[in-house]
Amino acid sequence: MFIAAKLLVFATQPLAWVALLMLAALLGTHLKRRWGLRFGWAALLVLLLQGWEPLPDALIRQLESRHPELAANAPLGGYSGVIVLGGALDPAYVWQGHRQPALNEAAERMTAALPLLQQAPGLRLLFTGGDGGLIPGKMTEADRAAQFYTQMGVAPERLLMESASRTTYENAVFSARLTGVDTQKPWLLLTSAWHMPRAMASFQKAGWNVTPYPADYRSGNTTPWTEYSMVQGAEKWHLVLHEAVGLLVYRLTGRS
Repeated sequence: MFIAAKLLVFATQPLAWVALLMLAALLGTHLKRRWGLRFGWAALLVLLLQGWEPLPDALIRQLESRHPELAANAPLGGYSGVIVLGGALDPAYVWQGHRQPALNEAAERMTAALPLLQQAPGLRLLFTGGDGGLIPGKMTEADRAAQFYTQMGVAPERLLMESASRTTYENAVFSARLTGVDTQKPWLLLTSAWHMPRAMASFQKAGWNVTPYPADYRSGNTTPWTEYSMVQGAEKWHLVLHEAVGLLVYRLTGRS
């Protein structure tokens, strides 16, 4: 399943489609010039269209709206803790040789938990994330997360670290096996808003009593029609395609 997930990452990258169309254009030119030109124009069209951001934003907005934000004044005393899903930390090799933590564009997954811990002194933090690379690094994501939260002043006794999982499904299953964890008690589930539908389905399937606490929003209520960026557009298309296919695969395989 892990290898399949890695293949899925490649298959849902729009730039990979452009590369495949360009390859088809080159091969097609040797067979029949007309087909080569068709594939070449198709590659150019895909490349140009993916930069128009309102369309992927509309699809991301659909994912993000499925689980609304928790009310600002919602009481936190009844929760056992907050579960933070991995995915917001740069790879282990980036951390080597530096004292400062290295967060990526999903950093809110990490930082959004800090105010919750301040508001509710009895709240624990369960971080779940192992090593998602094909070649394991020297530090799991849980190791890096522990370093980050310790530097942010979180007491070590409030941290529960799960360091073996590599997928959302494994996040849910492996975290339930940690000593001192009761999945029947209420927990906050903190992850990116666009990832929340798959995360909630996976954790509920694994028997967790979780309340969504979305963070790391990538879309607002609307997107100006003039927004255009090939780089950001490709990233947004990759995000929404990866989640859409992930939701479908999880449903078909009984993991959500």
